[in-house]
Amino acid sequence: MAAELVRGQNHPLSQVRLEIRVAAGKPVVAVATLGDEQGRIHGVEWVAHPGTPTLPGLEVSKQAAADHRLAVDLGAIPEAVHRVSVLLALPLGGDGPARFGAVAAPFVAVTGLDGTEVASYTITGLDAESAVVALELYRRQGAWKVRAVGQGYAGGLAELLTDQGLPQAPHLAGSINEAVAHGLARSVAVPPPRTTDADRTRQTATPALGPEGSGPTTQGAPGAVAPQPTSPYGAQGTPGAVAPQSGYPGGAAPADPSATTQPAAPATGGPVDYSHPRRHAGAPPSPAPTAAPAPPGEPARPVAGDATGWSMEERLYNQVWGMFEDLARTMAAYRSAVDFADSRMEQELDQALSDPRSRIGGQGDAAREAAQAKHAQLVDQARAALDRDLAQLAAESEVVEPALPPAFAGWDNPVWHGYRVPMEIPMAVRLGDLHLPESPELRVPMLVRLPLERGLWIDSGNAESLDGSFTDSHELRRLALDTAVAHAARLLAVYPAGEFAVHVIDPAGSAAQALVPLVHTGVLAAPPAVGAAGVADVLTRLTQRVDLVQMAVRGGAADSLPPGLDTAEQLLIVNDFPHGFDDRAVTQLRYLADEGPTVGVHLMMVADREDAAGYGPLLDPLWRSLMRLTPLPDDHLADPWVGHAWTYEPSLVPSGSQVLWQVLTEVATARTKPR
Repeated sequence: MAAELVRGQNHPLSQVRLEIRVAAGKPVVAVATLGDEQGRIHGVEWVAHPGTPTLPGLEVSKQAAADHRLAVDLGAIPEAVHRVSVLLALPLGGDGPARFGAVAAPFVAVTGLDGTEVASYTITGLDAESAVVALELYRRQGAWKVRAVGQGYAGGLAELLTDQGLPQAPHLAGSINEAVAHGLARSVAVPPPRTTDADRTRQTATPALGPEGSGPTTQGAPGAVAPQPTSPYGAQGTPGAVAPQSGYPGGAAPADPSATTQPAAPATGGPVDYSHPRRHAGAPPSPAPTAAPAPPGEPARPVAGDATGWSMEERLYNQVWGMFEDLARTMAAYRSAVDFADSRMEQELDQALSDPRSRIGGQGDAAREAAQAKHAQLVDQARAALDRDLAQLAAESEVVEPALPPAFAGWDNPVWHGYRVPMEIPMAVRLGDLHLPESPELRVPMLVRLPLERGLWIDSGNAESLDGSFTDSHELRRLALDTAVAHAARLLAVYPAGEFAVHVIDPAGSAAQALVPLVHTGVLAAPPAVGAAGVADVLTRLTQRVDLVQMAVRGGAADSLPPGLDTAEQLLIVNDFPHGFDDRAVTQLRYLADEGPTVGVHLMMVADREDAAGYGPLLDPLWRSLMRLTPLPDDHLADPWVGHAWTYEPSLVPSGSQVLWQVLTEVATARTKPR
């Protein structure tokens, strides 16, 4: 029976290979230290952290997450080590809590590799502390025990590590926070708490409220007297100047109207209930759709919108996030089961072959075959459970995908056929799809809340694709620009008319061909800026806009903004960075990336980070502040629960489709109508 520990209590450990599972509700950093008999750390090489996640007999998570699984092999711990301390810390910076008193009490459990709980501890009584020694495993007279500690430190990791005798504690704490910052920059954000439609309506102090208007008076760079270069784009086209229309290939079939909302009750060998607990936390004011129950003996069929929410849009949003979390957790269970099968087979083989007599004759071969048979049986059982779970999620995806509104739908969804410019801002926008290698056919929409909380970086750098092939650098840049145009068009399409403006900086005019849909339909706020003077002009105007709105909002005088100020949300697409950018322009870009999102100015950079290497570490904060997206499938995103590496695929327009032109033409036409 598992022991529920209180602070200071200990419990013997009978197993050598263990998992330490952490549930904190909010992303925390997990660190483990190795100590001598007095608990002192002899050097940085005795600390496992996200920057150095593996030590002999010990492995921690590589990023901050709400759930952690630390692997411990006490048999592989060096003889000089007598204590293994598990530390939890809140990440520095960002929008997360700064003290443990502001979050739910962390829960820590020591389990076997099969998930059987040995001991658990809920860390209560924390307040101003930002780092805590959760528990420690210690060696006493040749045996190992676990002790609940719960010692918190208001000074964070630096104070905690200093208390454990590490001379380089401040430097190591800084390195850990840097590694965590890199991990947070590549993670998929946890969905925010659900809000009502009224909460999602922007207030009068928000800069994107007013009607679309002319921008403030532009100013060129000081001393810029060189003539403007000839623009490769020509004059701004009229809304009617579009490419010829053509047929649009159809998408998935509509949802089965006989689908039901209630999945079958979980039973041994039966289907998994994928109604995530948070999906049923309280009944929404408007009921979710219902349908007749499935025939006896058949699993219940899912239905679109079976999550909680005040509107169908919110229910679908919560349902998509529930599917994402369900897939993450069921895949974590499968991988854990496979790891357990591997570990068990190794133990059985070591035990069977440790006696020299068992290696004589066929006894060793028989033991090896028996261990391998058990391993195959365990893996097959885990795969069968995974396949059952994936089938349930696939059935849910087949129903949900056709029911998604335009903001959540892929470009190949038939919902775009009847597109009309919306009257209000949606909850989120789809920027692509996510999937895991064990189930590449099951795609979960990647939804990002609106308004954007961080800018986007479309990586045009050379990278090896997942199948091992390489893409030509020129082709990769073209794909990156196409991805940027598709994302910009989607953002324009999901905002009400006049409430979203797009600017483009293209110093050398190399993106002229890719930008044709935006230019010729007339949806850009101005023709793409070219040359040094054009770059300076756009950056100066947007920087001034950020300053004006910040001063007005902080001073509580939002109604005193200049009458000509465009109060719509602003998106700046930057191509070929850092070519054509001087030090002043780089500083302005960093300012827009840091301060712009809070007042409705967002960046979308199409660039190769290696091209900016000449600036040294100066631009590292800029890249970390942006969400990196790729034009080709890449497994660079992580979830905040178990840290899976998810494969991201951008949401692109199908080849030969005119849907992008149709949507942008509708946006341009809506802007000319009186309101």
